[in-house]
Amino acid sequence: MSAPLPMRPFMLADTPRLQDLYAQAIEELTQDEYDEDQRLAWMTRAADAETFAERLGNNLTILVDQGNDILGFASLKGNKEIDMLYVHPHAVGQGVGSALIDALEKLAAARGAQSLTVDASDTAHEFFSRRGYGDVQRNTVPMGEVWLSNTTMSKPLVKTAAGAGRSH
Repeated sequence: MSAPLPMRPFMLADTPRLQDLYAQAIEELTQDEYDEDQRLAWMTRAADAETFAERLGNNLTILVDQGNDILGFASLKGNKEIDMLYVHPHAVGQGVGSALIDALEKLAAARGAQSLTVDASDTAHEFFSRRGYGDVQRNTVPMGEVWLSNTTMSKPLVKTAAGAGRSH
């Protein structure tokens, strides 16, 4: 088993790097599911640094920072919704997304959440399915002049007594 990935909380100074990671992930990882206009509209959601930083700061946002390279980030909104999960294209398949979601699930459960939901992009749908998230509903979301599809998914969180061992 490999060493755990180094995680830390979001800091305001991370904003420009997370904007870049967000745009790169959308541009390079979602081409099979979304056309160019859709990807551009999606990327503009992080174009304003102040608004993006506010969104990250209002949520519980954690990131994987390995050797001063941010490999991915995820944020928990209201202790019940995964608001964002983005992994750098060069770090895909290295366990970054799984490590971030594991951490958010543990944090949410420790804070009393019974379940987590996520509006998963068509690109991320299979990832969340493999992690035990089930489909709730399909959505069509307006972004500027285009529409993007995603799926609301949900997963019950298993509560374990402190010190009662590991959950699988």
